Amino acid sequence: MRNLARHAASASSSRLQQLTVSVACAGLLGLPLTAHAEEIAPTTLRLATVVNTEDTYHIAAERFQQLVSEESDGAVTIEIYPNATLGDERTLLEGMQIGTVDMGVITNGPVANFVDAFSVFELPFLFPTAEAAYSVLDGEIGQEILRKLEEVNLKGLAYAERGFRNITNSQNAINEPADLDGLTLRVIENEVYVDTFRELGANAVPMAWTEALTALQQGTIDGQENPVNAIHAFNLAETQDYLTMTRHIYAPALFIMSLPAWNGLQEEVQEIVLDAAQQASAYAREQNAVMEAEQLAELREAGMEINESPDIAAFQEAVAPVYDKYGDQFGNYLQRIQEEVK
Repeated sequence: MRNLARHAASASSSRLQQLTVSVACAGLLGLPLTAHAEEIAPTTLRLATVVNTEDTYHIAAERFQQLVSEESDGAVTIEIYPNATLGDERTLLEGMQIGTVDMGVITNGPVANFVDAFSVFELPFLFPTAEAAYSVLDGEIGQEILRKLEEVNLKGLAYAERGFRNITNSQNAINEPADLDGLTLRVIENEVYVDTFRELGANAVPMAWTEALTALQQGTIDGQENPVNAIHAFNLAETQDYLTMTRHIYAPALFIMSLPAWNGLQEEVQEIVLDAAQQASAYAREQNAVMEAEQLAELREAGMEINESPDIAAFQEAVAPVYDKYGDQFGNYLQRIQEEVK
């Protein structure tokens, strides 16, 4: 019996050594240590936008949906809710804060109402090129500001793109700020936008995009300002006769998550979601660049008169008071951005 016991103890010790070696090897090889670590629990995330399915935001959302599904082997499902189905952008952000909305692709302007530092990106004529904007947004400054969203119960994932904004209206051609006198223009619900267009001489009316579309159709406002991709996606040529390529503000968009929803994800899923948001954002930027010339051609065919070379110097001079008012409100962010884009 004592021999049998010694044999059993020896066998048990041998199995334990084998298991220890196997676990150590798995760790060295970067393999999951347990079957549980390989598993991603079935997860569904609701992603909302206020745009239609032709818009760049939706293109970015679909790319994100595809990437997440591929990287999670179908375990994580992204449900996309376009057309403001779950509310306007302020409502979406408030929903993310309390966890009733999982995530969205949101224009920078409304985000700035939750974290003031984002308003620095709204200053007119701040970025001379898209590449200059990408360098700031994807670099130290942009990522520093992105992390500030966690202070208001949101999680910033990546900067996508709305693009350089331009003016449309139904009344007259615009070549210089004086041509805006008397025009009622919808602007984003952000004080920098409001002050910028009041300095340019327009009657700037802040309102949600869904309300703006109705107001344009009813003729209660004369115009609005947006990048070419939005002007094209929402068929604004039906209500707007004139497009002026002022490129007055470069507008980022953001992939944003509810911080409670983010914290509820497995670590593996967090990595997948973050990487997919960054890839989808880069894809959206590429698509904007590729599609703009074609979109402008289609807007011309639809009857819009397009001024591609307005008096930009006059516009820049007219908005100088905006820098006087807001330049000191962003800590050292404005100075750092200006130094980087020289």
